[in-house]
Amino acid sequence: MLPFTIRELSQKLFDRSISPVELTHDCLDRIDKLNPALNAFITVTAESALERARLAEREIFRGHYLGPLHGIPIGLKDIIDVAGVRTTAASAQLSTPSNDRVPTEDAQVVRRLRCGGAIILGKQNLHEFAYGGSSMISSFGEVHNPWDVARVAGGSSGGSAASVAVGLGFAAVGTDTAGSIRLPAAYCGIVGLKPTYGRVSTRGVVPLSSSYDHVGSLTTCVYDAALMLQVLSDYDSPNPCASKPVPSLVSAFDALPTNLRIGVLRSFFFDDLHPEIADAIEKAIQVLAGLQAEIRDIKLEVSTDRTLASAEAYAYHKAFVERSPELYQPATLARIQSGANISAHDALRASRELQASRHDIQEIFDEVDVLLTPTVPIPPPLIADLREHPDQLRAQELIMLRNTRPFNVWGIPTISVPCGFTKDGLPIGLQLAGAPWRGIVLLQAAHAYEQETGWHKRRPELARNT
Repeated sequence: MLPFTIRELSQKLFDRSISPVELTHDCLDRIDKLNPALNAFITVTAESALERARLAEREIFRGHYLGPLHGIPIGLKDIIDVAGVRTTAASAQLSTPSNDRVPTEDAQVVRRLRCGGAIILGKQNLHEFAYGGSSMISSFGEVHNPWDVARVAGGSSGGSAASVAVGLGFAAVGTDTAGSIRLPAAYCGIVGLKPTYGRVSTRGVVPLSSSYDHVGSLTTCVYDAALMLQVLSDYDSPNPCASKPVPSLVSAFDALPTNLRIGVLRSFFFDDLHPEIADAIEKAIQVLAGLQAEIRDIKLEVSTDRTLASAEAYAYHKAFVERSPELYQPATLARIQSGANISAHDALRASRELQASRHDIQEIFDEVDVLLTPTVPIPPPLIADLREHPDQLRAQELIMLRNTRPFNVWGIPTISVPCGFTKDGLPIGLQLAGAPWRGIVLLQAAHAYEQETGWHKRRPELARNT
């Protein structure tokens, strides 16, 4: 494998020292070798990927360079529409002959990626309809963790995270409704970025709960996450190649943050931490303090109400539930049906409370610049244990998603970066969050920590042996 980040690869592509075709062949070869162990991809679009790679090669050779993603192979979570390619959402509801979802248009994020010259390798496995945090429940089988294939990869963007960790593409686009990018990023030892709510379009993405759904990226480093967000961000313009540009994100790395105020959310977020995770987080705090950041312990009120999310999920699925409930995995059907009896009055109340919380959270950023928590309180569980005790799956997922979900409620930009490993060699994630629409400060802080520690440079043995 070419051991490069997108930042390094894009320069080599621009200099023509490597080719998009070479990169794409490398990724497709790795998918052939490693996907049987990980089950990260549902659909591999090898033919169209190579066609796009040849086009990118011609464009770059002629001097028509589209930017840092031009010629870079990436993957997509399989709830994101690609014209002419089946979108399954890892469910028989959308992948049986009579119910195939084969869109005629690309999702807005796919249009943005194509305008940037990215090469789409295929569609990645997930927890069915993104309604879970383990990626155990899928019509195509569970996703396996690249650091230990006996363990879960996290979810719901499990296939996306696993693929990036071992180089089955150099980035992936996932979705995050309660932590579905950051949780699997932490479990797979990579970077997962959920931007501010509304920063990236969800048009052409199968919804879970529209009030909480975010589209973001999974990458091997913070700089690459910034590159991805730069391309994905838009205002849902009908012409994605001409949409209003967002402020430069990568230029922010030219200067490290000064006088950074970091608020550590110990109450709630540090409860019942696995001891090795607790130790890694305390060491991460000390690293940031060594970078002259001011560390403050703060408290925030955390809502655990899921009324609106349950109501919105049921509203989308109601027709499927009535027509063909047997096509769901039983666990998914039970979760969807939990929203069936929520009244319009209760859903409206919950929506108003959500908007109030998103307004109120802004006040904390008068006191601090960045919030800090562990990404996940526990290491990734063993798949065999969850298979043996399926009644424990939802309880385990709620623990795994405990620390990530509040940031979807608040709608603020949040990132998970690697911050260490357990004694069993399993990755640990550090979660940082910033003020809405001020992702540059967040990315600066995450990048500064990353560069000081280098945890992100470690790759699973599975990747090194191919």
